[in-house]
Amino acid sequence: MRDERLIKYANTLINYSLYVKANEWVVIRGSDLAMPLIKECFREILKVGAHPSVLLIPEGISEIMLKEGSDDQLRFNSPLMMEAYSKADKVLTILGDLNLKSLNAIPGERITLQRRAGAPITKIFKDRVAQQQMDWTLCLYPTESGAQEAGMSLEDYENFVFEGCLIDTPDPMASWKNIRDQQKNMVDYLNTKTEFHIIAQDTDLTLSTENRTWINSDGHHNFPSGEVFTAPEKDSLNGKIRFSYPGIYSGQEIEDIKLTFINGRVIEATAKRGDDLLKALIETDEGSHFAGEFAIGTNYGIKKFTKNMLFDEKIGGTIHLALGSSYPECGPVNDSLLHWDMLCDMKTSGEIYADGELFYKNGTFLK
Repeated sequence: MRDERLIKYANTLINYSLYVKANEWVVIRGSDLAMPLIKECFREILKVGAHPSVLLIPEGISEIMLKEGSDDQLRFNSPLMMEAYSKADKVLTILGDLNLKSLNAIPGERITLQRRAGAPITKIFKDRVAQQQMDWTLCLYPTESGAQEAGMSLEDYENFVFEGCLIDTPDPMASWKNIRDQQKNMVDYLNTKTEFHIIAQDTDLTLSTENRTWINSDGHHNFPSGEVFTAPEKDSLNGKIRFSYPGIYSGQEIEDIKLTFINGRVIEATAKRGDDLLKALIETDEGSHFAGEFAIGTNYGIKKFTKNMLFDEKIGGTIHLALGSSYPECGPVNDSLLHWDMLCDMKTSGEIYADGELFYKNGTFLK
């Protein structure tokens, strides 16, 4: 029997998030575990009159490659992926794994080598998105591993995912349009400001958004969404920040991350656990030493940290910084193969000032 929630989920992804139109080529990427949602999305794409293709990523394949592949094999760029990213009109990536810890034993330098080698594919993707030749959405299919990571039963985790995505509302697309309108007021205010000062526990950081644009993230690229974000001026970050929650990268946890910036560049980075991986990620390339994103989470319906940044970075009452690449729509680009989000809780004694004016306190917008 088909799950009515997945039918609503697919309808929202295809018709709201991706705006799929007739005759477009839509590529769906996901693991075999996500097949129930893949099938529903496939049906919705057919209804629109577009052309769906499925690229399956079987469970365990990434682990085998990273453990057993030679350096040359890790550097190999799949012609299949090159073709898909060169010609697809829309790309839907569905997350959902059997074992989120499968890469824990992989040395950080192996992961970094593979990521560096993917630069040509990443460039094609970014260039076509920047030129509005292609669009994309990233979403999640709830699995047992995600539920275990979140400390929930599968049933509770499914409810958490569908609630965070507003699939439990009578009309999810209308609900997301309401979010879009609410966040527009925040973005309109932020786009009149340039100098920001962030204060929280072990955090005192300044940055500039001059010649940058704040973006209303309302469920089109990341799904769910519920954040407003920008790209800080590359050389503008000064001070320190402590991330309240673990940083998650390829299923590995990096705990109690502290970063110090001078003139935009990370000059000191420490972690209580995962320090080697933290430093390896920062050394990905030149751009990964700088912040590519500053964002404020606005989805107060997501109340629990689940170790999945697709949901966690949207938690209302938090901010996050991403080291590495920035989004072109924000302004001048920080180029990097890395884009890694780290989350800071602002609900207790957190403050953000814009051009000297307090506009955000204890996790809530005052303006």
